[in-house]
Amino acid sequence: MHKTLPLLVAGAFPPIRRRRLETLQLNLGYRCNQSCVHCHVAAGPNREEEMTRQTMEQALAFLKRAQVSTLDLTGGAPELNPHFRYLVDEARHRGVHVMDRCNLSILEEPGQEDLAQFLASRNVEVVASLPCYLGENVDRQRGKGVFDVSMRALQRLNALGYGRGDPALCLSLVFNPQGPSLPPAQEGLEQAYKAELGRRFGVSFDRLLTIANMPVGRFGSVLVSKGQFHDYMHNLKQAHQDDNLDAVMCRSMVSVDWQGDVYDCDFNQMLGLPMRLNGYARVSLRELLDHDLAGNPIAVRDHCFACTAGQGSSCGGALSQ
Repeated sequence: MHKTLPLLVAGAFPPIRRRRLETLQLNLGYRCNQSCVHCHVAAGPNREEEMTRQTMEQALAFLKRAQVSTLDLTGGAPELNPHFRYLVDEARHRGVHVMDRCNLSILEEPGQEDLAQFLASRNVEVVASLPCYLGENVDRQRGKGVFDVSMRALQRLNALGYGRGDPALCLSLVFNPQGPSLPPAQEGLEQAYKAELGRRFGVSFDRLLTIANMPVGRFGSVLVSKGQFHDYMHNLKQAHQDDNLDAVMCRSMVSVDWQGDVYDCDFNQMLGLPMRLNGYARVSLRELLDHDLAGNPIAVRDHCFACTAGQGSSCGGALSQ
């Protein structure tokens, strides 16, 4: 796979600094039941990396010490980590809001038959990836039959109360483009998703999040292979909006990899671009316990333009309408 970090220039993206930390995002491992072409993590069924329970205990201690209000769980398929449910229970007992970044098809994996019920019983917010409301497009990006499985999973979540306006059972869908282009307007696309999925499958959800594809990991490698990398970067830079800088997710979130090392965001994690903190080459959760990150500079390179181009893009969707 092509490495894109050497192609990402330092110094072009505006310098930004942190505010108060609100969200701790944990990557529980790279194992996944799918191998999506856009995946910046390059996750798949054969990946073996996974977070240990000891590292999760450090994360729980950090949640309490830093008074972080939201725990954002991602992967791979985070639910495949054997300690996933323990972590969710411990965080919820501490009054922390938990988000599960779910690929939907995991709900039909052997051993996960009761996963939807577990999530609902703990009031876990489900953020589900569904890159299109058309089956052929989803299957092209994620694998044959994934769309039909996803529809059954959404119907199961709806039956448990998800996606029906209850803030305790919030269900969001995530759209990302099929190739090297920016997402369309989030509000209009959400209306199209709701109309199509409701009419054809009786599926409802609370909100749609549009996320730009990052030129890192598997997607970045595909861009390099097709000779599209530099054109894509040029388009991101041309579409940059200064107003989006105020709302980028790295200002209030940190990302932790499966080994317990800390990064400014999930994308920097995949690039191996470490957080800058008092001269540390690598920062672990243990070292972070004694630091207030407010005002700390954020490590940036050219890929950051994917977060500020057009309407902006973050793990929470578009930054502006």
